[in-house]
Amino acid sequence: MTKKIEGIIPVMITPFTPTGKIDYAGVANLVEWYVANGSDALFAVCQSSEMQFLSLEERVELAAFVKKAASGRIPVIASGHVSEDLDDQLAELTAIAATGVDGIVLVTNRLDAKKEGGTKFIDDLNWLLLRLPKDMPLGLYECPAPYRRLLTDDELAFCAHSGRFVILKDVSCDLDTVRRRIELTKDTPLSIINANAAIAFDAIKAGSRGFTGVFTNFHPDLYKWLLIKSSDNPALADELSVYLALSAMAEPMGYPKLAKLYHQRIGTFSCTDSRTVTFDIRERFWALDALMDKIVQGTEHCRRRIAAAELLQNGIESGSPS
Repeated sequence: MTKKIEGIIPVMITPFTPTGKIDYAGVANLVEWYVANGSDALFAVCQSSEMQFLSLEERVELAAFVKKAASGRIPVIASGHVSEDLDDQLAELTAIAATGVDGIVLVTNRLDAKKEGGTKFIDDLNWLLLRLPKDMPLGLYECPAPYRRLLTDDELAFCAHSGRFVILKDVSCDLDTVRRRIELTKDTPLSIINANAAIAFDAIKAGSRGFTGVFTNFHPDLYKWLLIKSSDNPALADELSVYLALSAMAEPMGYPKLAKLYHQRIGTFSCTDSRTVTFDIRERFWALDALMDKIVQGTEHCRRRIAAAELLQNGIESGSPS
């Protein structure tokens, strides 16, 4: 089994060229940006990547490219699990696994895709587990599209104790559920990684082993500080958690195109086209650029506060005058 997949795990967006192809130069720049900003792993070919709107060939090529671009610096996991028919699911998951990624992620709403209930989820999962590479670490993703399918406690316990799963991207958006799941998976290989910004800090304090929400596309370094440094300055951590929760409220305003607009601003890539969001987000969401200005301003303010706090802390530890 590979090393644990945990920490700050951006859900990768997919830049496109003006002609509608994947912009691989932009993807390469994006990978470098994620790494430079404290990411611990990358989740490629997920909903933020617009996987439901990518062909199987594109999903496989994208996973392989991200794995190569990461160059072993951080693990790469990928999903691309979108089909309804089990044979088609096996084909796409096997193809993703063959790219050499560090883990493949199963989407919970694809298991029992027709909502039959009963034992259907476990039956479908077992069918896949018998056929997927035994040495490939697996993840679970409660992807909201086409519908959010939360795991039951029994299903989660089954997955955790199977020894095959190393991560759940938790989309319950409920702190009590996160706490219960952390307890259910205790002493198993499965890490619970919360994806909701509003409960991010509380979930981390409860034992969630990281964060994998959409605003990892804006400021993964701030979530990283919250994860590993919050005990150094609890008051600043509380302030930061409030800012992160409020800024993430912009998500409904045309994400993932919203994140592409941000990366266009900072020069990661130039085109903001999206296959998921085809309308003009500036036209639909008034004052969007003004809001983006405030998010950028707030992010830089938080970075300065963190830098000042760390400078002070280092001065105290070294015994030099503050």
